[in-house]
Amino acid sequence: MFYSKEEKLSRKRLKELMLERLRALVKRAYKNVPFYRKSFDKAGIKPKHIESLADITKLPFTTKADLRDNYPFGMFASPMKDVVRVHASSGTTGKPTVAGYTRRDIDNWAGLIARSLTCSGVKRGDIIHNAYGYGLFTGGLGLHYGAEKLGATVVPVSGGNTQRQIMLLEDFGPTVLCATPSYALNLAGIMKEMGVTNDRIKLRVGILGAEPWSENMRSQIESALDIDAIDIYGLSEVMGPGVSCECIEAKAGPHVFMDHFLPETINPETGEQVPPGEKGELVFTTLTKEAFPLIRYRTRDISVLNDEPCKCGRKMWRMGRVTGRSDDMLIIRGVNVFPSQIESVILRHPEVEPHYIIEVDRKEALDTLTVNIEVSEKAFSDEIKKLEQIEKRLEHDIKDFLGVNAKVKLVEPKSIKRSEGKAQRVVDRRKI
Repeated sequence: MFYSKEEKLSRKRLKELMLERLRALVKRAYKNVPFYRKSFDKAGIKPKHIESLADITKLPFTTKADLRDNYPFGMFASPMKDVVRVHASSGTTGKPTVAGYTRRDIDNWAGLIARSLTCSGVKRGDIIHNAYGYGLFTGGLGLHYGAEKLGATVVPVSGGNTQRQIMLLEDFGPTVLCATPSYALNLAGIMKEMGVTNDRIKLRVGILGAEPWSENMRSQIESALDIDAIDIYGLSEVMGPGVSCECIEAKAGPHVFMDHFLPETINPETGEQVPPGEKGELVFTTLTKEAFPLIRYRTRDISVLNDEPCKCGRKMWRMGRVTGRSDDMLIIRGVNVFPSQIESVILRHPEVEPHYIIEVDRKEALDTLTVNIEVSEKAFSDEIKKLEQIEKRLEHDIKDFLGVNAKVKLVEPKSIKRSEGKAQRVVDRRKI
């Protein structure tokens, strides 16, 4: 099934459209965004030098650090009077990465989500149980507006309160679940505990994303809920969900919607482009965004691009599952978490030392985060009750600062192994 005429374009016409939009984007960014004008001038590049899609490699990369340095609105190419919405994701220093949207951006985004849903076998008349978080996170509102544009009915449940969600699954009869993969499995587990069997709900398909997941996890979800589990990909900086989405016909990697996003993979060490079929870091250029255009944005996600035709008929490339990161970011229940953020919380507490180990695990389908922190020599001599109070304060501050729950365990002074090189801060035991 196709939602838009662009999905039916030949490769030749698609490339012509992409080049037309790339050239317009570069001109607009150079004119309206001081960061890009300075960056291009430093590289000796003018908009007129972009004559083919291959010329994309002449343009400098954009990084999360650049977004942080221009916080909050310095990367916007539209005046604030034309920005109708902002979203944000967590940054490495506690300052969020801010994305702005014009009215046209919001409409394009809704169209991309409607396209993604159609790609997944969803249609007008379906009822969508949207368990993605609403607010500054792009997931909830992104899926919401696209589902409405498609003509589906949206149940905006957001996250949490799982037993109530299961009641709504029974009573409202939604046919589509939008959630993180881990939450989908958690729903299945709680359903089993409550004695709710699949014949009492009407779910047919799950649109799952916002965190890495495996084929094995897909099989578990499909078996547990008796649905087709579809992979959707996006990130707040580039747009939100809907950058790419799998088709239900093949379920062989999300189609990148290349009329809106120009994808590349690069060697993360050298920055050199690598060809489709070779693993590399994903880089995206937003071809149609007005308020917050991004040129060669380094996502740090490791994946593979696939330019082989798909049996669904779409000519746009697909991307493989994200298998890792080229930086130290963790994704915990859809929330971006950097060790440096946790460290900044630790440093506010004089009773502990800046020596810590972060342990990530997956239990009963949900990610768990444990932070082991060395207590100071002075505090170590305090009574157990005082140490427990310190742990609770740290847990509260991490939740308040990062928006994710963590278990804090205070450990003896000098018990965490010191490193002679780069400190190994993270132990990730999830089998993703």
